[in-house]
Amino acid sequence: MAEVVTGGTEIPSNMTIYINNLNEKIKLEELKKSLRAVFSQFGDILDVLAFKTLKHKGQAWVVFKDVQSATNALRQMQDFPFYDKPMRIQYAKTKSDIIAKADGTFVPREKRKRHDERGKKKKDQQDANLAVASLNPAYAGTYGAAQPLSQVPYPGGPKLPEAPAPPNNILFVQNLPHETTPMMLQMLFLQYPGFKEVRMVETKPGIAFVEYADEMQSTVAMQALQGFKLTPQNPMLITYAKK
Repeated sequence: MAEVVTGGTEIPSNMTIYINNLNEKIKLEELKKSLRAVFSQFGDILDVLAFKTLKHKGQAWVVFKDVQSATNALRQMQDFPFYDKPMRIQYAKTKSDIIAKADGTFVPREKRKRHDERGKKKKDQQDANLAVASLNPAYAGTYGAAQPLSQVPYPGGPKLPEAPAPPNNILFVQNLPHETTPMMLQMLFLQYPGFKEVRMVETKPGIAFVEYADEMQSTVAMQALQGFKLTPQNPMLITYAKK
């Protein structure tokens, strides 16, 4: 993407970026999760702020841990097509503006919500760990990724390990958080040439298929996003899909 430096010297560099021209039809929680998924590739994110009020529609703030991460995000994601609209990005006017918003009732509500959801996320992670632990260790150790769920041996029934799928244009993605949406994955994978579509299975949360035009393009995306964390507990496991 072309690098665009906004604001000149009027707005000094800082660790918070301000984004507008966002699609106002997207639900608030989905918007925040998608923004976090897209921007976490540039560095640690301390918070993503968006508001329901009419005054703040179509806007969001992403707070990074350091200025360099914010700068890289601003330059590389300027005009990125996000939910069919190009993002407009600049540094937040001042640190105090965003801190003032965060210090109001918004952040405490987020903290309480995260606390309430912690029990559910812990259970989801335990379930994911059990699923991964049940996979064939020889296969996982050799190829650096777990088997697809369809290859998990039935309890008590022996099953020979299957060979990994040969390189092809479709990727099989595992260990996704249960709240992952197709749009969140699309935002990640369309950064790489040849992207065609994301397919998820409603009855099997935590997995997805991502299709590219050819196997070389799928391989580039797999190598770039292998282990990418949509949440701190969920590094993606990517293999070629079996056809």
